[in-house]
Amino acid sequence: MTLSLVREVTMMSDRHREGRRGGFRRRGPMSHMGGRTIEKAKDTRGALRRLLSYLKPFRLQLGVVVFLAVTSTLLSLLGPYLIGVVIDQFISTGDLQGLLSTSLLMLGTYLGRALTSMASGWIMVTVAQRVLKNLRKELFEHLQTLSLSFFDRQPTGDLMSRLTNDVDAVNQALTQNVTRLITSLLTSVGVLLIMFGLNIWLALGSLLVFPIMIGVAAIVGKRTRSGFRGLQMNMGRLNATMEETISGERVVIAFDQQRTALKKFDLINHAVRDAGIHAMTYAFLVMPLMGILSNLNIAVVAGLGGWLILNGMASVGTIASFISYSRLFAQPLRQIAELYNSIQSALAGSERIFEIIDERPEVQDAPDAFSLENVKGQVVFDHVNFNYVPEIPVLKDISFVAEPGQTIALVGPTGAGKTTIINVLTRFYDIQSGAITIDGHDVRQIQKDTLRRQLGIVLQDVFLFSGTVMDNIRYGRLDATKEECIEAAKLANADNFITRLPQGYLTPISERGGNLSQGQRQLLSIARAIVADPGILILDEATSSIDTRTEVQIQEALLRLMKDRTSFVIAHRLSTIRNADQVLVINHGEIIERGTHEELLTTKGFYYRLYMSQFKGTNGDEDFKRITLDEPVPMRQQQGWMGGLTGVQTAFSERIRAITDVFLNNGAVSPETAKTPEELGLPPQFRAIQGRMDKKGLFLEHDGRYYLSEERLKQMQKQSRK
Repeated sequence: MTLSLVREVTMMSDRHREGRRGGFRRRGPMSHMGGRTIEKAKDTRGALRRLLSYLKPFRLQLGVVVFLAVTSTLLSLLGPYLIGVVIDQFISTGDLQGLLSTSLLMLGTYLGRALTSMASGWIMVTVAQRVLKNLRKELFEHLQTLSLSFFDRQPTGDLMSRLTNDVDAVNQALTQNVTRLITSLLTSVGVLLIMFGLNIWLALGSLLVFPIMIGVAAIVGKRTRSGFRGLQMNMGRLNATMEETISGERVVIAFDQQRTALKKFDLINHAVRDAGIHAMTYAFLVMPLMGILSNLNIAVVAGLGGWLILNGMASVGTIASFISYSRLFAQPLRQIAELYNSIQSALAGSERIFEIIDERPEVQDAPDAFSLENVKGQVVFDHVNFNYVPEIPVLKDISFVAEPGQTIALVGPTGAGKTTIINVLTRFYDIQSGAITIDGHDVRQIQKDTLRRQLGIVLQDVFLFSGTVMDNIRYGRLDATKEECIEAAKLANADNFITRLPQGYLTPISERGGNLSQGQRQLLSIARAIVADPGILILDEATSSIDTRTEVQIQEALLRLMKDRTSFVIAHRLSTIRNADQVLVINHGEIIERGTHEELLTTKGFYYRLYMSQFKGTNGDEDFKRITLDEPVPMRQQQGWMGGLTGVQTAFSERIRAITDVFLNNGAVSPETAKTPEELGLPPQFRAIQGRMDKKGLFLEHDGRYYLSEERLKQMQKQSRK
């Protein structure tokens, strides 16, 4: 569930990008500008110091590792010395007993070296895994503290790459290379000391190649580091592209954009290839160059040693030891050069990790922030101004008061600022000027965690985690009992379909609820909000994904949930907000109209035109060439109860659905409860629609009043199921 949660947090910005978490927004800074990547830190020493700081809690284990590494190094240095002793003292004199005992000593030396090396490696692996656990935890915990604006500009795939690929690069360096690096450094120092102790001239001859080795490592290492940084950055872009494409595969296929997706992937994949070639070319140069320089060093030692033997200045055993030490000296240098590549990759990865950890949340608790408990529900917006991007205002002088228990409907075209009002209420973003208060307390003075615990949010786009049905319902309040979750499911009318699942409430849900229908996911989302028992409720067209009959049942459950709670409803279908205490009409970031449904219809302004456009194919006096009542209805087959009505899904059928909702919500389902179109809040065009539907027997007239035939509605629904 960990990676799923990351995906959920980051996917929250996808709706905001009009494209991936969980978050509640449609607009944000990316509505006005392209995404940007975080500035790349290039302080290698700083990254190394920070990385080493994670090892401080394990000083004792690291001390043991160093002790074992020193022991292993001393034993490895003893071997070549014993070879010289064997040649000079036992082979040249024919001392078989001394040869046998020294050979056994050499065997014990190499065996001891192997055992100490294995022990130090095992301890280091244990330490490294604990360090990585702490690093992953810190990174993931910090991600949970960041503001949504961060996720707006940061691709999900890149974040996933930092959590996986970059952490794995650090893992490789710590797990496999720390002990090798320590041993190699100790071996190099030890070999130098022994060589100077055996013969100063041979030692000086050996050092002739050493500066060249250092220079090669420095030059190649610098280019390797920049290469690996570029490779990992491009890998993050590639992961982001793959994650986005796979998540949106249904849309890609629906619009036949597979070739476009492939072209985009190929472009970034080529960049990864080029960056990989650049990085790996320099990485693979190190070993051959070091091999050449190592052999050159041995040639120098052999030539100089031969000259010294001829002049009586060295023995054969000493030269043999020197050649062994020269190989031993070259080996750690080659290892250091090889480790350098891995270390550069780890440092590049750690830089990218620390960039996230160093990112400061834009929305933070004030030093004197307090806990919000026992919310009554009064919400006040006092001259609120807000923008995602400087100098591009999104909310302009927004002011309104929501009294406890009231329902506030936010209405307006896409991009008007409805969701942004909710974003600033929940403190997903902080406002630039004005004030937002809950029960008289400025939201900026309230602890974010306690503020959001008082808010229950039901989104139009539902995100469910992998886990069981019960886990997802309990996500609203983790300490909820099984009985409370089941009761919430019943209130949301989700219990019926849950009990029909193979394992009931313990049925596993695939990632994002892929094994449930959209309506079922919506029902679980509502149950989750009921479990949370919030003081303030936010509904983003929470019933838009549910069929008409279920919607009526859900609206009843939501009315029970909304009772005595301040509720904000973002509505797209205006038929769902007739009973709101206050309707705020938003356009271009401003409240242009406010009042009840009936009051706004009476004024015949912007709201009136929006409302009428859902029942008649015009917006005011402008003809948008939509379907009119006198035009033939274009046919397109679809499943659903409207198939029993016309067998199509059209603009006309959507109007019929909306009118059906009106009758059901007003209880006009019998001759005794029949009402006039004016009492139902229907436009005058309803009579023309009713005349057209008269043969279907769905809307019936009784003494100039109208009612819905529930029996005929059930017959149509039954026919569609067949």
